[in-house]
This record gives sequence, structure tokens and C-alpha cells, in this order.
Amino acid sequence: MFADDETPEEQDLEQEDFARMLEESLEPATFQKGQTIEGTIVSIGKDVAFVDVGGKGEATIDLEELLDADGSLDVEVGDLVQGVVVSTAGGLRLSHKLARGAVTRQRLADAHESGLPVEGRVERAIKGGYDVKIGGPRAFCPISQIDTQFTEDPAVHEGKVYTFRITEFRDGRNVVVSRRALLAEQEAEQEAEVRKTIVPDAILPGRVASVRNYGAFVDLGGGIQGLLHVSEMGWSRVSDPATIVQPGDSIQVKVLAVDEDKGKISLGLKQLQADPWDSAEDTFEVGQVLGGRVTRVAEFGVFVELQPGIEALAHASTFPPTGKRDAWKEAIAAGDQVAAEVLSIEVDRKRIGIAIVDEDSARARRANPGPRIAAGARLQGKVDRVESYGVFVFLEPGRVGLVH
Repeated sequence: MFADDETPEEQDLEQEDFARMLEESLEPATFQKGQTIEGTIVSIGKDVAFVDVGGKGEATIDLEELLDADGSLDVEVGDLVQGVVVSTAGGLRLSHKLARGAVTRQRLADAHESGLPVEGRVERAIKGGYDVKIGGPRAFCPISQIDTQFTEDPAVHEGKVYTFRITEFRDGRNVVVSRRALLAEQEAEQEAEVRKTIVPDAILPGRVASVRNYGAFVDLGGGIQGLLHVSEMGWSRVSDPATIVQPGDSIQVKVLAVDEDKGKISLGLKQLQADPWDSAEDTFEVGQVLGGRVTRVAEFGVFVELQPGIEALAHASTFPPTGKRDAWKEAIAAGDQVAAEVLSIEVDRKRIGIAIVDEDSARARRANPGPRIAAGARLQGKVDRVESYGVFVFLEPGRVGLVH
């Protein structure tokens, strides 16, 4: 249809333009090798699929390029596919695999630019690192970048699928990746979350990282470690931390203190157990004779463990005099099993005074409990020392009398 006011010359020109555009639309498009184009599958033959690429243009793609991992055809008539022009002689031939590779390389380039992580499979260990397959392309991961910890056996990572960050991307072919970079970021995020939970009196799960002669370092998560000192491992005296915990043990600990300035976290294990001193008043009484183990010999006396976490002191003055200074030290040593009589109890100060007695005396006192020294009693003793105002007489362990 032409406008009524158009001249015959204008109508002729318009007809010519319309005919030319129609003819051009019916001509096959001009494509160049290496160009990526998209088309619709119009039919599938025995060896190739025919693709409509616009106008009268039609191209072919080898069917083997359209098979999935199981060898089944991955497309059907009407599907859109992408292909790279590999030949224009005698017809247009496309490669779907090259197109997928181009798309993958573009995605890798985008991931490198934006810092987004990519997933890859560690194919094998090679000199200095690993060969990693990311989709189609190959990448190189230096051995120092495969983990945050030193890898003694490189083969442990072979066949594993990890998430990587692309650190280098050159020409779409030379790709270098790092798993360690992502792990470090994740640990930093986890550390921030874990630190929120590490406050005094908090009870937390942990894993024993290492054991030293002064205690154990416990990993609380996020790379954060605290010190479980040997003195906080049990109510009973612990001489060797390795008898309580071993590296790799999963334990629960109580946070005792957090020093933000020094970055130190103090942990406790015994605090999760009942304090034996809480029941000491009901367990011990003056005059009671019981067995114990010598834990240490000091200048002023001997410490004896009466039960785990309860130590009592036999003062030097409770030992019988021998005429030789500190002779009592030679008769007793750490680890000895002894019999002890309870002389005094101060639960609020966590103190128990005892006297170490011989077995005969222990048996006699167990058979006849009660006071043995009373007004009017006739006693035999040994002179302990002589002063200007009188004589001190040792009557029995823990009991010295004065003759003024």
C-alpha cells in the first residue's frame, strides 16, 4: 500500500527498496571461521545435526559433539545450540565443544575478575603442585596453595573435588588457582564467630592440638587455641599431662580467663568436675586414721594426698625428734604410701593437718579411737628441745607437751 500523496517516482523507489531487503533477508548470512553463533536444531541425521542459523543459512554439527557423559544424545529438534565456525568450505560446519570451551573460559575470566570461587577436580600431583580440571580447561595449583597445613603426602589430594580461587588467568589457557586462599578466608570468618563464644565461664568443645610438659594446647575452632595448664587438668596433682590428654582427643573445657592484649586464653578441665573440698567436711574428722600417698617433701613438712584433690600437710614438728636436724626427710620420699592421723580440718582454707604414724600405732588407733591424752594420764615421751622456761616433750606424732 502506498500513501495517496506519494508521486509515481517515489512509489517506484519504495518498491525497489522493499524488494532489495527481501532478497537480502533470504540470502545466507556471511560467517567467518572462529565466530561463535547460535542456531536451532531443525533435524538430526545419522552422523550430524542440522542447525538453522538464520535466513537460508544452515549448518551442521557432528553428533559426537552433542553426546553427554553417558554417550546419549543431549539435544533434540527445536533446541538452541551454540557452535564455533570451524569451516565454511562446502557448507557451514560448527563445533559445539569449542563453543562450550569458549563459554567456560569466559566464565573463568569473569570468576578471576570478580574473585568468585570455582569448583575443580585434582587430577594428579605434578612437579611443584597439582593438575586441576575446572570444567574443561586445566589449571595449576602450587603445592603450597592446596591446603593451609603442610602436605607431607601429595597423593592424599588426588581425585578430590575442591573449591578454588583463580589467582592468575593469562590468555585463557594459563590458569593458576589456590585452595588455601579460600580456606584462610573461611578460617578468618569462623575465627570471628568463635571468638564471640570465648568468654570467661563458657564451656566449649575443643580438640587437643598438642601436649607439652606444662599443659596442653586446645583448638577451640577457627584456628584459635587456648592453654589448658597442667594445674587445671585435675583436682589431683598431675605430674605428666600426657596421662590426662593426648593429641587429637575431643574434650570439653571451661574458659577461665581471656587476655585480649596478649592473645592468651586460659582453660580448665577440673572445673567441670566436683570440687572434692566441697564434701571434705563430711568425709574427714579429727582423730581419723587413713592411708595416703606422699606427693612432695618440703622444707617445712610432707604433703600427703588423702584422696584425689585433697592434700594434707604433716608439719615437720609432728615428726619424732632424733637429735639430728631434719632427719625426718631421710625417712620419707614422694610416692611412699603412709598412714596418717587427722589433727585439724579447715575446710574454708582448704587445709588439713595430719601426723604420719607407724602401722602399729595406726592399727591401735583404729581399734581404740578417741582421745588418748587427758588430764591425769601417765605418759612416756622423748625430750624434743630445752628452753630457758622449760622442756618440750614429744609424746606422739603431732603432740608435744611442755614441762615448765
